[in-house]
Amino acid sequence: MHLLSSRRIGAAAASAAALALVLAGCSGEADVTYTPPPQVDGALPEDTVAQMQAAVDNAITASGSSGAIVGVWVPWSGEWVAATGTQAQGDDTEVTTDMSFRVADVTRLMTCDVLYGMADDGLIELDAPVPDYVSGVADLKDITLVDLCNGAGGIGSSEGKLKNAWLTTPERVWSPLELASFGLGEAASTPRTAYRDSDSGYLLLGLALERASGMTASALIDKYVTDPLELTHTRLPGSRAAAASDGPVLRGNHLPAVEGGYDCTAPIDVSVASASMGFTDSGAVSTIEDLGTYIQATAAQALRAEDAEPARFGAPLPASAGAPSWYQATGGAFLVGSMIGQQGWTAGYATSAYSDPATGFTVAVTLNTSASGSSIAAYLAWELAAIASKVPAAEGQTAPEFGLPFTAEQYHDTIASAVTCAAPPAG
Repeated sequence: MHLLSSRRIGAAAASAAALALVLAGCSGEADVTYTPPPQVDGALPEDTVAQMQAAVDNAITASGSSGAIVGVWVPWSGEWVAATGTQAQGDDTEVTTDMSFRVADVTRLMTCDVLYGMADDGLIELDAPVPDYVSGVADLKDITLVDLCNGAGGIGSSEGKLKNAWLTTPERVWSPLELASFGLGEAASTPRTAYRDSDSGYLLLGLALERASGMTASALIDKYVTDPLELTHTRLPGSRAAAASDGPVLRGNHLPAVEGGYDCTAPIDVSVASASMGFTDSGAVSTIEDLGTYIQATAAQALRAEDAEPARFGAPLPASAGAPSWYQATGGAFLVGSMIGQQGWTAGYATSAYSDPATGFTVAVTLNTSASGSSIAAYLAWELAAIASKVPAAEGQTAPEFGLPFTAEQYHDTIASAVTCAAPPAG
């Protein structure tokens, strides 16, 4: 992470003070300060790195990817930022850690950052009805803006109907309301009774924030997220089809579906795409260092004043029916044990990032195909977290009380059992 790693602890303290001043002056009217935890400047132990590399290799194989970029930051022990593999099957260009990629549903966290930032600034009410700011959705009069952020609006998802169009025509420009209409056409459930993974809800929330502010969603994310945290490689692009950056870019790959799975030997490059397919649900781009910095800050609610109310992650719902008690959702995030983060996919990429707000322990991963959806990226992040949570403190440091409610072996085996690539034809 560009603010928290690659510096010795003494320098980290100075960076923390500077960042606190930036957040106090640039995040809107609220008095916001953030002091990141000091990060030991050094590599994690070799045996830990070997275990994590094996986890990444396992996920690449299981997902049909050709490459991955990962970051693991353990403030009391060290860090590991690595790129593995190549840009695609048949392309020997090596993946590097400075490459930009699409962060998929991590965008939801940014959209909720804007909502809470505007609310803290007195510019919008969290419990304002959606139709106050979005036209053509009068039947959502009992659903509030914070319900959309929490995934508790009872609205359906557009993904099932549009996935094929996103993958086969990534350059197409979509309007947010057009996308959301497919989810709105699904049978609604009772608001505020259960979490529902609704891309449509975050699209509507983005429209509402634009209407309330008179600013574009891209400008709002700059104001409330990327500028305060100095995330120079993170943004919500406009609708024009383009790669994730003008600089180095991780190639995003679509794998053709065939009998028995996907043809992993014939990837289709979908790196050039319109971010309008994701907008304020899944359209943002970043790098691994920026993503690590961002997820650590937002998990700690660094973009709000220390005494801001209500607590964004204070009343989570089960992530799904039958989910373990440690897996919950609210505030645009999933809560996995003590960690807060997100996982998701967009055309060509699957990304996951989590951080423990009490300690700053952080993991972030991206895979360069979306064929397996978001699950393998999520499980890889959790496996890496379980491995890294066991590392001892570096000399002169003290490891905090920190543990996770699952084992690395559990998710390594789950990932290994996934079948993405179809068996090659006989003969």
